Amino acid sequence: MINGYAAFEARGELKPYSYEPKALADDEVEIAVTHCGIIRSDLHMIDNDWYRSSYPFIPGQEIVGHVTRKGSSVNHLNTGERVALGWQSRSCHKCEQCLSGNENLCEFAEFTCMGRNGGFADKVIADSAFVIRVPDGLASEDAGPLMCSGITVFAPLYLYGVKPGDKVGIVGIGGLGHFAIQFAARMGAEVTAISTSDSKREDAFKLGASHFINSKEDPDFKAYSRHFDQIVTTGSFDMNWEAVMLSLKPRGELWLEGGGSKPLNVMPYTVFHEGRKIAGTLIGPPKMLAEMLDFSAKHGIKSVGEIMPMKDVNKALQRMREDTVRYKIVLVNE
Repeated sequence: MINGYAAFEARGELKPYSYEPKALADDEVEIAVTHCGIIRSDLHMIDNDWYRSSYPFIPGQEIVGHVTRKGSSVNHLNTGERVALGWQSRSCHKCEQCLSGNENLCEFAEFTCMGRNGGFADKVIADSAFVIRVPDGLASEDAGPLMCSGITVFAPLYLYGVKPGDKVGIVGIGGLGHFAIQFAARMGAEVTAISTSDSKREDAFKLGASHFINSKEDPDFKAYSRHFDQIVTTGSFDMNWEAVMLSLKPRGELWLEGGGSKPLNVMPYTVFHEGRKIAGTLIGPPKMLAEMLDFSAKHGIKSVGEIMPMKDVNKALQRMREDTVRYKIVLVNE
């Protein structure tokens, strides 16, 4: 029996919920959950904002724990090992994307809280391919949030190939953005943090930023024409996207890892005339997840925020709704 906290209706409080899992498949592992971070998409799933929620279900997709059982074909993980699981819990392993190492783009991917039960529980079950060993030196309360919030911003920096001296802009300093600043700085980039509030200026510099822009005071980025090699957006907000694109160097890239409520308003000429690109990615494949955790252990990447007991999950979710969390909450099974 698996015990957790489930959503039974949109915008409702989570309630205690127990279920009997299916028999463990040959390629699956069972994880005894010790830590689980909260991310904004947990609220989207609870509220059925994406019209894909099926009730009841247990949210939670930034999971760390220990392997308690494994299927007969699982050879790369051992019982008792500390492991992590993120947004994705399975892929088909047969399609073009899976066979090319892009399992995160699998058409038949299964996600940890969609049609499955997630990590606000004492246990969770997943395809072992997406269960990543946590390296020594990386605390569980840091590893959990990296598995969704972290990989969401590590992936664009990794795929772009950020190198020392690159000028990288990070738009939004929240659960995702505070990781993005750390990653880009540790990769050797000159990081500019871009926020609508001066209240996060000091935090941005502590995280590794060299510069700070208040986008409400300078929405047109007038002082930053042709300045950035890469810009990564991390929040759901609307901007002067034409000005953002013009702040990129020739062949610079804008990576969208958060979306506003309106379409991008960018002149095609602004894109093709100087070879600029607009890109995005959904999390990352298992190989990249493992590299991210290793990078984080080596460079001291931290999840900044609070730890709360799992039983206080509704208090934690309410604080997320009220936007009083800075920057992450991690739930711990006591």
